[in-house]
Amino acid sequence: MRIKKDFVLREVCGENVIMCEGLKAIDFRKILALNESAAWLWKEAQAQGDFTVESLTARLCEEYDVTAEEARSSVADILEKLDKEGVIEK
Repeated sequence: MRIKKDFVLREVCGENVIMCEGLKAIDFRKILALNESAAWLWKEAQAQGDFTVESLTARLCEEYDVTAEEARSSVADILEKLDKEGVIEK
């Protein structure tokens, strides 16, 4: 999986939001708010370029005190939501 090239993470008024740059940015329905851990996963996914549920799960376990099962569930949930919104490609 990869994050689609037109989407970026920005901090707006203290909130982490994903938005689309360029002409697609006119559609304000594509501004998504992320909590701290989801924003961290977004940044990690960007850093990895091509990522998988497993690669993000491993990094989440390294960074936070969570079990592999908890991390995998969180990663899968966030990626499912991002996929539904059309900001990642498989």
